[in-house]
Amino acid sequence: MNHTSRTFVSGAHTGVPPTYEMLKEEHEVSVLGAPRSSAPVTTTVINIHSDTSVPDHIVWSLFNTLFTYWCCCLGFVAFAYSVKGGDRKMVGDVTGAQSYASTAKCLNIWALVMGLLVIITFFIISCLWLTDLFPHILAIIMSSRDY
Repeated sequence: MNHTSRTFVSGAHTGVPPTYEMLKEEHEVSVLGAPRSSAPVTTTVINIHSDTSVPDHIVWSLFNTLFTYWCCCLGFVAFAYSVKGGDRKMVGDVTGAQSYASTAKCLNIWALVMGLLVIITFFIISCLWLTDLFPHILAIIMSSRDY
């Protein structure tokens, strides 16, 4: 690594006006001089992927837990996976968070589909039962009032 001192190019030479930080750094280097250290310079690169957004589907899982609980508790299991996915996201484990979120999404889809099928089936059976019994109930009511 080359330890020669570098001259800073101010913003006037590059076509960009200098900022306060640039001027402050130039002043510190000119007053204090370049850092003189015999230790090797090591660098650390940290890649932060802020554009990676992992949805944890916790609201959907909560909805399925509260309203489709009769479908083998899939909503509750999806809620547990959503919480685990949120925990993994907070720790920074994007791969683990994506895995838990994918499982929660799949369980939520199954819970919602099965819940809708149960509701639709119950509605159809109720309508068929009521239409079959309604004429008999109406006949009993009319005969008791002597119309």
